[in-house]
Order: sequence, then C-alpha cells, then structure tokens
Amino acid sequence: MTLADVDRFAREQKRFWFAEIRRAIKIARKRGRVAGGDTLALVRRRASRLEHETSRSVRRWVEQSQRSGARAGRIARERSMNLATAIANLTRKAGRSVWGWRRPFVRSARRAERLSEQYAWYRKEWAVEREIARIVEGDDPILFGPWTSEVGYEALYWVAFTRWVKMTHRLKSERLAVMSRGGVASWYADVAPRYVEIFDSVTPEEYARRNAERLSGAGTAKQVGMTPFEAELVERARRQLGVDRLRVVHPSLMYHLFREFWAGHRTLGFVESHAKYARVDVPRQAARARGLPDDYIAVKFYAAQSLPDTPENRRMLNRIIDALSEQAPVVLLDTGLVLDEHGDYLFGHSSRVISARELLKPADNLGVQTEIIAGARGFVGTCGSLAWMAPMLGVNTLAVMTDARYLHSHLHVARWLYRTLDAGTFSPLDLGAFAQFGLDIGKQLSVGSRQ
Repeated sequence: MTLADVDRFAREQKRFWFAEIRRAIKIARKRGRVAGGDTLALVRRRASRLEHETSRSVRRWVEQSQRSGARAGRIARERSMNLATAIANLTRKAGRSVWGWRRPFVRSARRAERLSEQYAWYRKEWAVEREIARIVEGDDPILFGPWTSEVGYEALYWVAFTRWVKMTHRLKSERLAVMSRGGVASWYADVAPRYVEIFDSVTPEEYARRNAERLSGAGTAKQVGMTPFEAELVERARRQLGVDRLRVVHPSLMYHLFREFWAGHRTLGFVESHAKYARVDVPRQAARARGLPDDYIAVKFYAAQSLPDTPENRRMLNRIIDALSEQAPVVLLDTGLVLDEHGDYLFGHSSRVISARELLKPADNLGVQTEIIAGARGFVGTCGSLAWMAPMLGVNTLAVMTDARYLHSHLHVARWLYRTLDAGTFSPLDLGAFAQFGLDIGKQLSVGSRQ
C-alpha cells in the first residue's frame, strides 16, 4: 500500500467520519428537537397542573380564610356582645350597689325631713300651749269664746277643749265664763258658771252678716284668728260680766292645736290628751214641758258637704221620715233661721210629723233643740252639728250622710268617744249604699228606745 493509498484511505475515513459525525449530529439534533419538545410539553403540562393545583390551593386557602374570617367575625361579634352584656351587667350591679349605698342616706334624709316637719308641728303646738298658759296665769277673769263658727266643732271639740284647759291649769270656776250663741249654757255647765249669750247683744241678721264677712275674708268658716266683730263681742261680754279686765281663750287656739290631727298627721291620742269629754245632763222633762209627746223621735236634716241638697237625697230623707213616723211621732228641729251656710231641709207636716219651729228662738234655739233631743227616743239627722251632741245626752243617734270625705277624723273621734263615755249609740248611715244597691231604706230603718 502506497502513500497515496494511505492518503486516500485516510481522506475517505475522514469523509466517512465527518459524514457520520454530521449524521450523528443531525440525528442528535433531531432527537434533541423531539426530546426538547417532549420535555417542553412535559414542562408545560407540569406547569399547567401546577397552576391548576396552585389555583385550587389558593381557592381552598381563600375559602378556608373566608370561613375562618367569618368564624372569627362571629366569634368576635359574640365576644363583643358578651363583653357588652358583661359591661352592662357589671354597670347595673355597680349601679345597684351604688343605689344600695344611697338608700340609707335617702332614708335618713326622708326621716330627717319627717322629723323636721313633726318638729315644726310640735313647735306650733307648744306655742299654742304656752300661749294658753300665759293667758290663764294670774287671777283675772277668763272668757272662753266667743264661739261664732260651726255647731259641730263646738259640740265635738270646743266644749271638751275648754274643759281640758280648766282641768290642766286647775282654774277656779268663779274665774271662768263662756260666750256662745243659741242658749247652749247646758253644754258648759261643768266648765263655767257664767254664760254670755251673743244674741243678747246682736240681732241674728247682724250676726249672719258679720259672720259672712269673716267667711269671705278668711276663706274658711273656722275661727283662725280674732276678728273685729269678735273683739266687739268680747268687749260687750266684759261689760255684761262687770269686770275691768278679761283674758280671752279664743277658739283659734283650739283650731291651730287640732289642725294637724284633722289633716291626718296626729293620732287620736293627741285629741285624748287635749280634750276632756263628759256626758251632758239635760232633764228629759224639759221637753215635755214644751208640749211635746211623751215618746217621739227627734230629726234634724240640713244641707252640708256630707249631705248635699239633691233631688235624690230629698226623696230618701222623706222616705226616712215616713218610716220613722210609722214607729213614733217625729219632731222636726227645723229652725227657720239662716245663721250660716247650712240650711235646713224642709218637709211636710202631719199629725205624726211635728215641727218645733215655733219653740225655737234665736237666743235659745240650740238650747231648746238640746232639750228636745234629750227627751227623745232617738235622734236622726245629718252627720255633724247636733248629731255629735246627741250621744253625749244619752240618746241613740243615727247620723246620715252620702259623702264621708270630710268626716273621717270626726267619725274616728266619735266612735272612740261614745264608747268611752258609755253614751248613746252612734250609728253612721251612708245613704249612698241604699241608692247603689236599690234597697228600700224604709224597710231597713229602725230606731230603738232611749238608753
């Protein structure tokens, strides 16, 4: 083999290997392109799957986050509400505790206020008692009065009050005199030996006019202070008694002293300690001497706040009189006098219903009525005025009314008083009950015999 052969062989081998290399490179390139495409597809598939899984994971995480957020929100709201409730409960508890701490102070303040009010009442009452003690000291003559206001207050309180003043200060009877109207000396028989009649120095017309002036000026029928008219009466009493000086225990002292009791601020014991009650002795024969029957029922109906003048009340009062007249003769205590705001009811007369008007004069009308009641089997009348005096005369009494609003304190005194005195029975009768239930008062009414 020659060099040329070797050289040719070498060139052929070189071309072969170059061709093989190029083919190998081509194959490799081809395979690389195939492998690269597969790899890219694989990568793309894996990337898509990763994106999907990532998106799903993100959605799941978001959903979980949302659920967790909602749950956290609910928990937060619940905890906030619980916190608010707890704060409110603690606040209320603290408020109750603070209010509880306040209560003793409030009670103490109210108690102090009540004690202050009571002390103010006591001071006024002590002032009245000191004034009475000042008036009655010494040896000068003393006048109780003049009494110019309502008969009921005189019968139930004033007479007993004068008796209390006399007994408390141990006053001698010869120093004492009483001034009133209507001839009621028998009411004060054990209090004062001397009685001064107002109608001996003034006419009923002047008395009514001056009393009306007092009523319009003071706004009340009660004697809350000495008026010019009463000062004139005191001066006339001084001249009639024939004395140089005259000390006056005026009814205003009693009105001021008992005012808190009538208002409901003092107990019955206060009246017991400032009034001394006793039965009033009037001979029963005094009424017979005036030409009245041996057995009769005394009746006095007048218009008042407790028994206003209405057609229904007049009808029922007429029915009462008819029923009473079937049991015994009825003596009507209608005076025909207009001395205050209380006018008498007027009824027809018959052989069984007798009017005592002809027997009643201004200067002794109350005294004569007292005698007539004392001689009666029983007394029936408006709750007030002489209905308070009748049981103290030993006469069973039926006190008629339709409105008890202004009578509660007086009824309280009356029920206690007449049991204590062993006096005539006192029976309040509310006509409103008969009207309300349609009862016939005539069938229910009965007046027993005198004690």
